[in-house]
Amino acid sequence: MTVRVRVGTAYDVLIGHDLLDSVGDLVPPAATRALVVHTGRLPAVVSVVRESLQAKGVRVVDGLVPDAEAAKTIEVAAGLWGLLGSESFTRTDVVVGVGGGTVTDLAGWVAAAWLRGVGFINVPTTVLAMVDAAVGGKTGINTAEGKNLVGAFHEPLGVICDLDVLAGLPGADFAAGMAEVIKAGFIDDPRILEILETDPAAARQVGPHTLELIERAVAMKGRVVSADLREAGLREILNYGHTLGHAIEQHSAYTMRHGEAVAIGMVFAAELAHRSGLIDAALLQRHRDILTAAGLPTRYADAPLDDLLVAMGRDKKTRGSTLRFVVLEGLAAPTRLVGPSEDLLRAAYAALA
Repeated sequence: MTVRVRVGTAYDVLIGHDLLDSVGDLVPPAATRALVVHTGRLPAVVSVVRESLQAKGVRVVDGLVPDAEAAKTIEVAAGLWGLLGSESFTRTDVVVGVGGGTVTDLAGWVAAAWLRGVGFINVPTTVLAMVDAAVGGKTGINTAEGKNLVGAFHEPLGVICDLDVLAGLPGADFAAGMAEVIKAGFIDDPRILEILETDPAAARQVGPHTLELIERAVAMKGRVVSADLREAGLREILNYGHTLGHAIEQHSAYTMRHGEAVAIGMVFAAELAHRSGLIDAALLQRHRDILTAAGLPTRYADAPLDDLLVAMGRDKKTRGSTLRFVVLEGLAAPTRLVGPSEDLLRAAYAALA
């Protein structure tokens, strides 16, 4: 399965089985070096990627980084830039990110900044990375003030989604990644929701619907990104559930999984929409039912709203002091709720308890 992302320099997202040994095919002919960024948790996957690159005559440099959000710091990025410098990487060389979304975010940012932009390839190894972080060209790192506040738009040369690597993914991580697939269902492709309502187990483990679910989510993101690469308008809909979700992640010091926080954020957005008269009670309840069946949280009361509002005020969608939320005005009909009243925010948040 191939999804074409039609941006300035179009690229393919390959989705299927036994794809790891095709990573080398994405390397430009002039490349002589590749920095492989990974956490060390998947040595067998990295080994296949390394062999595929070496088969193309590319010298592989190992870029070992911390796991999870600890990788997305300026210190880790600087260490990788130092490695690129010491290994004499030029503009024709490449960076390859092998891992979850934190690795692909980091690898893309390192590539975007080195020599003002070198090529990079994403090899996502989690559901979340496959359907979200690895596609669309958003790269970045975190700061103490928030998530992904430092970064750049830098499209990959290609993305390899080998579903075989998901077999060892813990169930909680699989489900957390499916939160982004469910998001795609609510904002664009209701068939995703129908599949998960018929087969709830598909949100928790690899099964007969995994390929279709991931392909549909990637295709949706590809369409949106192709129309709006730099989030000037349409692409903002991809942030459904993310305004509160990112604030919750920051408050938890990133101990809560991204997909779990986004699941809560989607219910919050649905509460805002329902209380604003945009969606009915049935669509609000459908959020809770599908997310709960997937094993994802729909309730939250671990932080005062005032604390979360401070973090939301630094969200990339905020304009000046005006909060903006992506909400629905019907199934697969996203819109923006700009400057909701404090009373509305508090009522929607209270409904999460």
